[in-house]
Amino acid sequence: MSRTIRSRSLAVITAAFLLALVPGSASAYPNPGAVTGDIVVHDPSMVRTPSGQYLLYSTGDNLQLRTSTDRTAFGRSGSAFTAPPSWWTKYSSASDPWAPDISYHGGKYLMYYAVSSFGSNTSAIGLAVSTTGQPGSWTDSGTVYTSGASSDYNAIDPNLFVDDDGKWWLSFGSWWTGIKMIRLDPSTGKQYAGDTARRALASRPTGTKAVEAPSVVKRGGYYYLFASYDTCCAGTSSTYKVKVGRATAVTGPYYDRDGVNMLNNGGTAVLESHGRYIGPGGQSVLADSDGDLLVYHYYDGQDNGTPKLGVNLLNWSSGWPVAY
Repeated sequence: MSRTIRSRSLAVITAAFLLALVPGSASAYPNPGAVTGDIVVHDPSMVRTPSGQYLLYSTGDNLQLRTSTDRTAFGRSGSAFTAPPSWWTKYSSASDPWAPDISYHGGKYLMYYAVSSFGSNTSAIGLAVSTTGQPGSWTDSGTVYTSGASSDYNAIDPNLFVDDDGKWWLSFGSWWTGIKMIRLDPSTGKQYAGDTARRALASRPTGTKAVEAPSVVKRGGYYYLFASYDTCCAGTSSTYKVKVGRATAVTGPYYDRDGVNMLNNGGTAVLESHGRYIGPGGQSVLADSDGDLLVYHYYDGQDNGTPKLGVNLLNWSSGWPVAY
């Protein structure tokens, strides 16, 4: 992917960026950068190790791992867990975790992940820790946050954000009343005992409740909340899309480019279906050496709706993220 983008002419990138500023234009959305190898993934999250290796974890098979040395060619490299922890069965009969979120803090790799069943909010967010990030090296730390049938939220799709002041925050959520955030204790990676509030960041109070998969980053003095809207996991019938809002505080309120609060169905489109690339979402953001990457899955309209890896760079020059 990086080789492809770097080889594009400045004129092509500029044209794509300008088109991306035109709302509703199908040509506003770029195709994914070129990736090869084992790229059939769902809910990807990626980090780059100090040696330059990319670790990409995704949903399925006890959290699948793919690795790359150039961000273009990816190969399957096992799974995070060799066997599922026993507590998973309380939240999923399949005992198969979803939506990992991998990051590196304090000399170790952290991976938050979800255990649930499709359509259920009897769910849990778990945490695993590793010194290398490699398959089979992860130690599970148990549950971080849970939800049940009586909850008005769903404890899945976790994302860790570490602020400039050293505070840790976990955003999460899917459908129900939308995206939530809690504060974490950096010493444990679990909820901070001195602040147990569950804050609301984004919701869709009327019509569909379909908003999930938050990712929070800070750029240029603003906090940006990315989320996936509409229907996932339906192959070529998927209507997933990536939207964003920004705030001056990590806990919000987050507003889109038109000033609409994300708690009231706001969100500025970053990536939507176009051509063969259907239902992009399940996104994460990685700060790499050549810029920020939007890492996501889409459903390939020319391959029976198979979910595949998408990677694009982000341009922030307008104050809003634009994929190219």
